[in-house]
Amino acid sequence: MSANAPLPMGPHDRPIRLAEIPVLAVDAFRSAILGQVNAGGRIAALFGMAGESNRVRLYAVLMYLETAEIAVLAADVADEYPSLTPDCPQAHMFEREIAEQWGVIPRGHPWLKPIRFHPSYRAGHDAWSRAAGEAIVPGVTDFFRVEGPEVHEVAVGPIHAGVIEPGHFRFQCHGEKVFHLEISLGFQHRGIERAMVGGPDKRTLPLVESIAGDTSVGHATAYAQAVEALSGCRVPLRAQALRGVALELERLANHAGDLGALANDVGYLPTASFCGRLRGDFLNATALICGSRFGRCLIRPGGVLWDVEPDRAEQLLARLQAALDDVAGATKILWDSLSVQARFEDTGVVPAEVAQDLGLVGPAARACGVDRDVRRDFPTGIYRFALIPPSTWNTGDVFGRAYVRWLEIRRSGQFVLQQIKSLPGGPVRSKPPGPLLPEAMAVSFVEGWRGSICHVAVTDAAGKFARYKVVDPSFRNWIGLAMALRDQQISDFPLCNKSFNLSYCGHDL
Repeated sequence: MSANAPLPMGPHDRPIRLAEIPVLAVDAFRSAILGQVNAGGRIAALFGMAGESNRVRLYAVLMYLETAEIAVLAADVADEYPSLTPDCPQAHMFEREIAEQWGVIPRGHPWLKPIRFHPSYRAGHDAWSRAAGEAIVPGVTDFFRVEGPEVHEVAVGPIHAGVIEPGHFRFQCHGEKVFHLEISLGFQHRGIERAMVGGPDKRTLPLVESIAGDTSVGHATAYAQAVEALSGCRVPLRAQALRGVALELERLANHAGDLGALANDVGYLPTASFCGRLRGDFLNATALICGSRFGRCLIRPGGVLWDVEPDRAEQLLARLQAALDDVAGATKILWDSLSVQARFEDTGVVPAEVAQDLGLVGPAARACGVDRDVRRDFPTGIYRFALIPPSTWNTGDVFGRAYVRWLEIRRSGQFVLQQIKSLPGGPVRSKPPGPLLPEAMAVSFVEGWRGSICHVAVTDAAGKFARYKVVDPSFRNWIGLAMALRDQQISDFPLCNKSFNLSYCGHDL
């Protein structure tokens, strides 16, 4: 297949046989990706897996918002290939990950460093020692430095004063002004993707639900969709509706909590205290459905494990309506406070073109005016029949990221109420899925509360997972936080950080 030939595209919710994926020469692979991105496509996933003769097969999954289609292409590489990042910044983290996992150097990458600090999956192939010997990358623990009179560094973490996960933040400052922030993560070495290989089995779903604990429903839904595509399993309509309810409850809980935390960071205690409690109300609504406040053990391939009988539906409606009314009151006083707006507005601005180039997702992107939402662009399940309009703003600052959350609370709240009132009849789960299609790939998208989640499942000849790739929205958005701090006061970091509220564990896979 030549670089100029059109890529085969298809629906995003159908399995793809590996034999049907075009394998291009490396230069043609690079040219095809750049051409598709320049034409409006986006990189959903870029990853490697073990190939023949100790080579690495790179897979690129491209998504097309206008047609809700995907294209997958591949290339075999040995120890290096020409980097995509200089011409396609949204590839930068994927390429750093490939270098670390497989010892393959993307030549020309502007800042090639590890992202999780673990040994290469290929014995004897360490990209960092080879690249450092050729002086083409910084030392693996080096940070970017701004030189000049009175420029100084401020280092925070990885151990923090609060009870949070580890992450290191290195600020290059002149006085209180931040010139550059570099974020270093990967301190947990969780190995989720590697542990998925050989599944699905009894431990697979608990692993999936722990990818990011506050996004258990989102990741479990993405996993279930991938398995259903590979097994040909169909999900009853009632189960689709209940999955949508659980996903939106997860969004409501986290958005309400974030609004309270943002209020707390600027010392506005009325909203902080109200929203802290209201987050619990939404979590308790999820617990009323399945017994777990975080939706654990609810989503399963083929549907859901728990139904909502009429009595519980009435309880849910009453609880949710009261919680939504209280959120409306708590946020009204937040928006009416001039002191709050003075701190939110023009703080941590990410320009729309930067958000586009870096491939930011979720509220962080929509606050910049980037109109992307998987629920509309790549609908699955109940979202094929019930649209939640995407919520956008145009300022790209802390206010925009907060206000998009409020808009999503309103729309998700109405969606949940409507779904509970009109739950379809029928079963909540089909029979368990059968064997997975061998030597095939399934790509699954879910709009989690932080942004789009992508799972890519690749099976071997026995129908077991040979590779399982997870792209959590935090993986894409940490660089957005770094961009938001440029030319800001260092004292704005806690507020900017909370306005993104990204996951360490969602990155440290």
